[in-house]
Amino acid sequence: MKLSFNEATCMKRSDVEQDIRLCDKYGYDLIELRLDMLKEYLQKHSLNDLADLFDSHNIKPYAFNSIEDINFNTAEEWTKICDLFKFACETAQAIQNPYIIIVPTVGKIRSRYNEQEVFEDSIESINRLLEIAKPYGVKLSFEPIGDRRWVCNSMRQAMEIIDAVDSEDLGMTIDSFNVYLADKCADIGFIDELDISKVFVYHMVDCEDLPLGILDHKDRLMPGDGVVPLDLFAEKLNNKGFKDGASVELFRPEYWERDPEDIISECAKKGRKFL
Repeated sequence: MKLSFNEATCMKRSDVEQDIRLCDKYGYDLIELRLDMLKEYLQKHSLNDLADLFDSHNIKPYAFNSIEDINFNTAEEWTKICDLFKFACETAQAIQNPYIIIVPTVGKIRSRYNEQEVFEDSIESINRLLEIAKPYGVKLSFEPIGDRRWVCNSMRQAMEIIDAVDSEDLGMTIDSFNVYLADKCADIGFIDELDISKVFVYHMVDCEDLPLGILDHKDRLMPGDGVVPLDLFAEKLNNKGFKDGASVELFRPEYWERDPEDIISECAKKGRKFL
């Protein structure tokens, strides 16, 4: 697997250019860029500037994060999603970024829909996004979120949707924290059943030892600092032949207050143990 960095990890004190330079300095192979940070960068730079920045470094783009809340939208909400998605596609094409991560909807509506309704709506929404993405040559990676507030929260549920869509341009993001958040990794064995060609992105994330229901994304930790069995994730993905990025994606406020170079260098050192 290749070492990757997700910009969420330092997003309060860093920017696109600094993240690319620092990740290249500390030997990352890939980087996941955030769409909000890309928009900020492009206020003062061009897409050609971004392409040149990558051309002058060894690190390569991996995935954009993210198109969120893709389920059960009004026409107005869907228009906003499509506007952001088209921006992501245009930017991805300009810098040869292969994947855009898409995320199910979160909120109170979760209790209003059963799994079959989520299945049907997800297929419809994903097919609409795939149609938009087709001319740009970019693929979509669907990420189930372990918390029950999200309408799709397991690898099994996500893969059923992906299999039903049946497109070579659609795969899944496995986030080790989200697998833990769902049921403390009780279904980690599902990785053994996967068609690994359908796994596009892997997030290598640890977390604190807290009860489910209290544990949240702010409790993410650097690889090896918590209770997620990252060695088992690595073993299973390696046995399946996964060779794409293992990306450190952290939303921990404590890390946002630290020097980005310290965080990026420490994540690289700790993450390499689980490749």
